[in-house]
Amino acid sequence: MSKQGSVKKSIVTRVRLAFLGVLLFSCAIVWKIQRIQYQEGERWRALEQERRIVYQPVFATRGNIFSDNESIMATSLPFYRVAWDPSVVSDELFNRKADSLALLLSRFFGDRSKDEYLRKLKNAHNPKARVRYVRLNSRQINFQEKKLLATWPIFRAGKNRGGVIFEKVDKRFRPFGGLAQRTIGFINEEKHGAGLEYTFNKQLAGKDGEALFERLPGGLKPVYDAAEVKPLDGYDIKTTIDINLQDVAENALLRSLMDNNAQYGTVILMEVKTGEIKAVANLGKVADGVYREDYNYAIADQGRTEPGSTFKLASMMALFEDNPELDLNDSVNTGRTGSMKIAGAVKTDSHPYGKISVQQVFEKSSNIGVAKLVNDHFSPEPNKYTDYLKKFGLHQPLGFQMSGEARPYIKDPQDRSWSRTSLSTMSIGYELKLAPLQTLAFYNAVANNGVKVQPIIVREIKQADQVLEHFETKVLNPKICSDATLAKVKAMMEGVVENGTARGIRTLDYKIAGKTGTAWKFKNGRYTKTYSTSFCGYFPADKPKYSCIVVVDSPKNGRIYGADVAAPVFREVADKAMARDQASQRPLLARAPLRKALVPAAHTGLQEDLQLVCSRLGVSNHAEGSSADEWVRADTQQGIKALQWQPMSVRRGRVPNVAGLTRRDALFMLENRGLRVRTIGTGRVTRQSLPAGAPVQRGATIILELKDPTLVAKAALPVLPYAPPRPTVAPEPTVIPEPVSASGQPIARPEGQGTLYPGLKPARSR
Repeated sequence: MSKQGSVKKSIVTRVRLAFLGVLLFSCAIVWKIQRIQYQEGERWRALEQERRIVYQPVFATRGNIFSDNESIMATSLPFYRVAWDPSVVSDELFNRKADSLALLLSRFFGDRSKDEYLRKLKNAHNPKARVRYVRLNSRQINFQEKKLLATWPIFRAGKNRGGVIFEKVDKRFRPFGGLAQRTIGFINEEKHGAGLEYTFNKQLAGKDGEALFERLPGGLKPVYDAAEVKPLDGYDIKTTIDINLQDVAENALLRSLMDNNAQYGTVILMEVKTGEIKAVANLGKVADGVYREDYNYAIADQGRTEPGSTFKLASMMALFEDNPELDLNDSVNTGRTGSMKIAGAVKTDSHPYGKISVQQVFEKSSNIGVAKLVNDHFSPEPNKYTDYLKKFGLHQPLGFQMSGEARPYIKDPQDRSWSRTSLSTMSIGYELKLAPLQTLAFYNAVANNGVKVQPIIVREIKQADQVLEHFETKVLNPKICSDATLAKVKAMMEGVVENGTARGIRTLDYKIAGKTGTAWKFKNGRYTKTYSTSFCGYFPADKPKYSCIVVVDSPKNGRIYGADVAAPVFREVADKAMARDQASQRPLLARAPLRKALVPAAHTGLQEDLQLVCSRLGVSNHAEGSSADEWVRADTQQGIKALQWQPMSVRRGRVPNVAGLTRRDALFMLENRGLRVRTIGTGRVTRQSLPAGAPVQRGATIILELKDPTLVAKAALPVLPYAPPRPTVAPEPTVIPEPVSASGQPIARPEGQGTLYPGLKPARSR
């Protein structure tokens, strides 16, 4: 055999062997397929079914957060996503109604054309596709929209024949918009958050259940209507917040921040006897002229600062406790220059006062007077001074119900940063740090005859009408000082408003007691020419019901003192709180002139609410063909003796006319239509930036201008007006020597503990 024939035979042999190998492999595949299909089929089908049907959590409905009168501040509203199971829809029904359904879907969601939706429906209904679940749109719809969609072609046949699936999604909703936003707080998917939502998450969250779901190409489809393990809904919490006072506090603070171009501010209003917080506002600048509740300045580290002159109350209290013979009429020489070196550091006053009484030292907020009194009395034993501060409870947190309370910092002689200047500097509110709530709790103890109570913001934990836990007022210190000391400090605080730095907020209707404060801001290791202004006190002074603190940080429009910036906010909050107190209204009404107006100023709102007001005032009112839950406007009949209710025109998908509505009602109407709302002023809406009847664009911003219709009536009351604040110019700072030890070596201070530096003093406090 030739060589060529041998090669050919070898190739043929290899081809035959390769063919035989492929044939054997193919036979093995066929055999395996037959084995899987017939012998092992049941096992694999069961395994596939086990992996396709899975348990998934069914989230519990989160509990509500209520105000003190059980107005809802935060709740969970049911929203839905629309899905579809085309496998249960008959061909005859689909062919007749698919075109109409596609048209309705296109008009409702507005994201696709009718043809696109029809193509999506046909592709899903194709028997070859074997689709059993398809989400028609990811947008969440509310309950009323769900009811509407359930009446559409194909969908109206129900889940078993029409294939419609409404997937429930709970969404957190705050009916009052941004009101008390930071106090209500939030919690994210990682269980991090702030405010009441985070602090009481265990009670609010409830317990999730479980249900069977089927894995399908389009997602998870519930197998049964009912959950296998039912979720346990969260409990409700009832707060101490008064929604109306909260609104007053936020609006008064906002106006002050905008007028003074300040960085941030906070207001806390508390009941003296119970410690219940009735309002807490926190606003920070997020852009020029725009303020939001970005941090909890009232209790957290962001608001923990050197308090300045409001701390002088603690210094004077310590003096009176350790030296009962010290009288308010005793004289103190503050010098004729307004500047004096005390314990190695220069202290200055805004004006030279010369020889003044102890009472006037406090009323005029004399730094020299307070520092001199404290240094002369306590310098031999500075521990006695700091021990009194600890006795007052200023060195410990309050144990407040909300998480995130800042830890106060009170220096004592054992600290490495203590120097010979520390005693006199601490006496006027520097080299120590307190959160506003901690300062307020101390002032509240004075108003409460020496009883220091723990502030509370949550009164009850409830399940429906059943109270599961009730929080009682807790006494932290039954007596922070003697009755004699209390009498002296109360007289001094009343003198601040009657004759001292806060006389601009004095009113003839009731007495206010308090103290102004202005403190240099400590930044980057040094004091700067920016200020933190404050006013803390209580009212009415003769029978205290409320205590309040106002802090406005870094005002920039020429006003730098607490009397000019923070005190007017305090007065506005106090006026509104007293106006709502029935016992306090009697003397106010006795001085008010009688007027013949018979019809109330509220002419627009919910018919049920307006009819209730009119019935209480004895005003005749009538309605024709409108239900009690409709929005109405009033037409006066028979002069001003009667009201005729006319229904407001509120069209779906259009911007409503909210003129005449309160801020709360306007927010309710507009935010339910997907609009973002910004308000200017207080009272009732007078103008709106988006015209009534314009198409609603979800997410668009509408600006409302509000005006209080009672301002004219208020002018008739004998209330002392505010003195217009005058810009003040601070004198040039005086050099302060750095603190040194007994050996003459400079003492290093830990960062952020109120280090003094040459060239600028922390001594301007009023």
